[in-house]
Amino acid sequence: MTSALDITRAVNPPRAAFLDYPLGQTAGKVGEPALQRAIMFEALQGFVTLDKPGSVKMLPFKWDDSEDWKGRVFTTDTRQPRYDTPQYQCDEDRALAEAASVEECAVCVAPAHSSTT
Repeated sequence: MTSALDITRAVNPPRAAFLDYPLGQTAGKVGEPALQRAIMFEALQGFVTLDKPGSVKMLPFKWDDSEDWKGRVFTTDTRQPRYDTPQYQCDEDRALAEAASVEECAVCVAPAHSSTT
């Protein structure tokens, strides 16, 4: 699922469902579970209907009756500040994350290969 059609088309995934909603709202509006279910149902129908690689299903839902929301969304940045270090909601979250962390990721660290010449 995507709310960024130009990026999705540039990346060219095998199949996608596009919802013309603000970024971060790809599964529907907060507090509207019936709408969220309908959006998810329509998106999942793409497994049945999208038969060509690179196809994008255009979902029929509208965020608002007018397109004015796009001007507000693209000119107002209400995101939280970004940091270079992990941020935790509470000390318990920090302790759990630190206890689970490892020095090196076994997947990311490639084994040493000996060359045979």
